[in-house]
Amino acid sequence: MEIMDKPYHITGGIYLVLNPAIDEATLLAKLHSALQGGINVVQIWNNWHPTADKPALINKVAALCKPRNVPLLINHDWVLLRDVPALDGVHFDTVPASLPVIRDVVKRPFITGITCSGSLDTVAWAEDNGLDYVSFCSMFPSSSAGTCDIVTPLTVKRARALTNMPLFVAGGITLQNIISLKKLTSFDGIAIISGIMGADDPEQKVKQFQLALSANRI
Repeated sequence: MEIMDKPYHITGGIYLVLNPAIDEATLLAKLHSALQGGINVVQIWNNWHPTADKPALINKVAALCKPRNVPLLINHDWVLLRDVPALDGVHFDTVPASLPVIRDVVKRPFITGITCSGSLDTVAWAEDNGLDYVSFCSMFPSSSAGTCDIVTPLTVKRARALTNMPLFVAGGITLQNIISLKKLTSFDGIAIISGIMGADDPEQKVKQFQLALSANRI
């Protein structure tokens, strides 16, 4: 039997998280602009309006991402991977009860990532279970990061000794603190919500974040 490969390989860069509860036209327009700036990964946050047509919005977002070869992930609701082929993967906020069962149900290769907060045990679990990347939240205080604990740069540095997976940092990320954080630890990408979607010109903001991320890499 032929073994299918995953649709994309995540290596780092700018990881944009979309809030599906906002006005759809605004979301799609902002996303289009951000993609023109050079977004590397897109995730749809599990914050849906109660009456949302999830597959319909996912397909509209995918129609913008696919031409630019940008992977599209869903947060938490992995069953949508089975039902909506346009999705490329899932991001978990906590360790799922049984990843093998999820993989068996979905029946196709998909990208998997997880938020580690400050837990190196979660990093080790991700490494042991063949995940594609890990994300640390929250590096700085942030309203959009919710209840995430603050993660120290030392934790991210220790994670690098445990895995070669791409490491993303999230929560309160700004153009200024990316530079200061890079002096304390290495990381491969940044995950952002309002810092891009709240900008008047998402395309330009993404370009600025890309420059800050690539400058003087450790």
